[in-house]
Amino acid sequence: MKGDCILAIDNGTQSVRALLFDLRGNLLAKSQVALEPYVSPRPGWAEQDPNYYWDSLCQACRQLWRQTDIPKAAIAGVALTTQRATVINVDKAGRPLRPAIVWLDQRRTEGLKPVGGLWGAAFRLVRMSETVSYIQAEAEANWIRQHEPEVWRGTHKYLYLSGYLTFKLTGRFVDSVGCQVGYMPFDYKKLAWAGPRDWKWQAVPMDKRILPALVPPAGMLGSITAEAATETGIPAGLPLIAAAADKACEVIGTGALAPHIGCLSYGTTATINTTHRKYVEVIPLIPPFPAAVPDAYSLELQIYRGFWMVSWFKQQFALSERLQAAELGVAAETLFDELVAQVPPGSMGLTLQPYWSPGVKVPGPEAKGAVIGFGDVHTRAHLYRAILEGLAYALREGKERTEQRSRVPVTELRVAGGGSQSDAAMQITADVFGLPAVRPHLYEASGLGAAIDAAVGLGLHPDFATAVAEMTRPGERFEPDAERHALYDALYQRVYKQMYGRLMPLYQAIREITGYPSPVR
Repeated sequence: MKGDCILAIDNGTQSVRALLFDLRGNLLAKSQVALEPYVSPRPGWAEQDPNYYWDSLCQACRQLWRQTDIPKAAIAGVALTTQRATVINVDKAGRPLRPAIVWLDQRRTEGLKPVGGLWGAAFRLVRMSETVSYIQAEAEANWIRQHEPEVWRGTHKYLYLSGYLTFKLTGRFVDSVGCQVGYMPFDYKKLAWAGPRDWKWQAVPMDKRILPALVPPAGMLGSITAEAATETGIPAGLPLIAAAADKACEVIGTGALAPHIGCLSYGTTATINTTHRKYVEVIPLIPPFPAAVPDAYSLELQIYRGFWMVSWFKQQFALSERLQAAELGVAAETLFDELVAQVPPGSMGLTLQPYWSPGVKVPGPEAKGAVIGFGDVHTRAHLYRAILEGLAYALREGKERTEQRSRVPVTELRVAGGGSQSDAAMQITADVFGLPAVRPHLYEASGLGAAIDAAVGLGLHPDFATAVAEMTRPGERFEPDAERHALYDALYQRVYKQMYGRLMPLYQAIREITGYPSPVR
């Protein structure tokens, strides 16, 4: 077994996991440490101590070694994947200067100077000025520079969580191209830091020298240092291979390497992704993200609050399931499929638009969620089913936008993330899309995607096509029912797709009257 295992570390929002895979994609051992996603010192803030992430990673690794008899000599290399868009300021020694700002943070920076010159004129011409202002207001770097100038002045490197953990493992300020998702001056088309004339340097001003060096997926980030080896138990000198952010890794971990395969992620943020070699903006001027393979793009449409809505429902409407789950010693969500079974497909016309948080462009910054079609027959079971159906409608709309822009039909679906464990959600997905919905062969799809990057980077598989074919395979398959699909298609075409356009003037009026969500100024 010497040199034919890969250690993948997956630092998500809810937990950090240390995973050992073989070259067939089998999960040999797993250790998981739960995370407190964030602390909120003020309303809307989401922060976390960067050392907490590192300590939890170390704990997960040490726990792994205690749980497995697989010798460390069998490990050929290490790969790292993390949550996206969580940022950390560090000094020259790599010490954090402030808490990490977690991707769920909602603070905004108002009153920033708008992008000017030719770029500003171009954005006004194509009616993108508010979108650019939204990006400026959302950029964590702008908030730190304006509100904590001493931290910004002392920043030697400005890193994503992936870059920070890479430094802790290797001692190098370097990160993967595949992890660059967020409000940084990054050129998504060239897959590199933006050129000197790019508008992003105006929108998010910073010295390029505070950004890390970038390595493409499957490239070498560095070697595990002696200090990191002492803290984690990972053998010193093992290569750390560049992977990508968790969503991108999840895509290839489900086997969605070709552009005709759509990967749905039913996580805190629900997404649909397809992998393309050609740069395509599904929404004009909104770029695709870097894929977990070099020189490729992950075309993504996201529903920001996604399966967070299940947690919202649990807290607001599911006291009985929470009490029953506590007695049974299971998660309350495992009981929700029983609610779905009580309600016919289509929820008797109750239709939900899942824009519980506004977006950059689609939905727009004025967007709100909506539920229409209420009658005296409707119960909380109808509402829960409508949540699952609404998310599936929104992701189907994302599929159609992707097909229209890329001109590649999506003919297969892979479904990953926590929500994929619900048989009801899987069947609704198949019925709404009219396509078979397939789970990957194992739940740890993002960790497996990182392991695929490492397998190719270490030369254990010759290329990504081979690695994906060898290390992924379909799991349980849910076939669409023709009658249910016809019902869903009618509701989707005649009701759901009409909702946003017809309600948008009301959303704008609500924003003007109440100030929520607040316009960018």
